[in-house]
Amino acid sequence: MKLKKWSLLVAVVTALAMLAACGGGNSNGNGGAKEPKKEIKLAYVAWDSEIASTNVVREVLEQRLGYKVEMLQVDAGPMWSGIANGSADAMVAAWLPTTHETYVKDNEGKFEDLGPNLNGTKLGLVVPSYMDITSIEDLSGDVGESLKHTIVGIEPGAGLMMATEKVLEEYGLSDWKLLSSSSAAMTQELEKAYANEEPIVVTGWTPHWKFAKMDLKYLEDPKGVYGQDEQIHTIVRNGLKDAQPEAYAFLDAFEWSPDDMAEVMIQIVEGASPEAAAKAWVEANPDKVDAWLK
Repeated sequence: MKLKKWSLLVAVVTALAMLAACGGGNSNGNGGAKEPKKEIKLAYVAWDSEIASTNVVREVLEQRLGYKVEMLQVDAGPMWSGIANGSADAMVAAWLPTTHETYVKDNEGKFEDLGPNLNGTKLGLVVPSYMDITSIEDLSGDVGESLKHTIVGIEPGAGLMMATEKVLEEYGLSDWKLLSSSSAAMTQELEKAYANEEPIVVTGWTPHWKFAKMDLKYLEDPKGVYGQDEQIHTIVRNGLKDAQPEAYAFLDAFEWSPDDMAEVMIQIVEGASPEAAAKAWVEANPDKVDAWLK
């Protein structure tokens, strides 16, 4: 009898252990199916504006939603193709409708547009306010000699650069050249010229910290080559809503102002790391962050 009771007890304990194993782990209550890992990849271009916005999004995803975030810094083309082929999950760096128009056409149907996260952007040619010119048409005059007929640009292939190439054609500035560099190199050249009150023309956009640090102006574009003011959109890969619904809901709600973005950019310019600047902004703006997560 004792042997039978002992055998029965062992059988019961074994059965309970098996049930516990089946019901434990990463179950979501639906037949033991695993919860999706809270991991997400954010793609962005190395523009000061996109460094600021992407780091703020990363901070919220990690600290408020518990995600592990991988940051992918790439050029605009790979950023869009990464979303289209699923190697990246999301970006908050799509300048529409003009700057990234070609990438939208190239990847049509391969992404989801969650709408604008920032309104009030602008593209064009920028000069220091001390320069006595007001329009792109003025570049065809004597000022060209003092500028060596050169416009300091950013990364080759960027939508702003392609638009500026078209500007040179439309305004008959065939003797001018557009110098490719990077957004960082462009601002360095601008700061150096500004400090010495020298003439310079650069490709520019708003929002950008340079307008808070220097007295600058856009050259008028009477032909409208640069188009109307743009928006920055949030773009996600197809299927993200089902795969990561919590992250998707936050990305869909994320929206801020040029002034918000400028606060982060200025901190970075003044020496803070992008991560520290983003963290400081998130901590200083709990009401806005709570609204995104509500």
